[in-house]
Amino acid sequence: MTPDELITKKDLEQFKQELFAMLQPFKDSQAPTGQKWLKNEDVKKILNVSNGTIQNLRVNGSLPFTKIGGLYFYKQEDIEKMLSGPEKKSPSKRPAQRKNKLLT
Repeated sequence: MTPDELITKKDLEQFKQELFAMLQPFKDSQAPTGQKWLKNEDVKKILNVSNGTIQNLRVNGSLPFTKIGGLYFYKQEDIEKMLSGPEKKSPSKRPAQRKNKLLT
């Protein structure tokens, strides 16, 4: 390795300043949303449900989510809507009707 190939602390500082200058327009263009994201464990505690129930809610579209890598994230406002919305009842199951067959 030659002395010209060494990266000095001064080089890194200069790179950092240039990088921050390049990223500043992106930072300024993004307004803070104040949106809070929850993970699976948080939602399980809030809704008092199991992993399987959360999966069913995702699959049937009742619970919007974002998946990043292997992690699921949920908007807090979606969870609040779910809690404040009308409670859905399971369809009532009618007892099976028995057919009386006469033995002949």
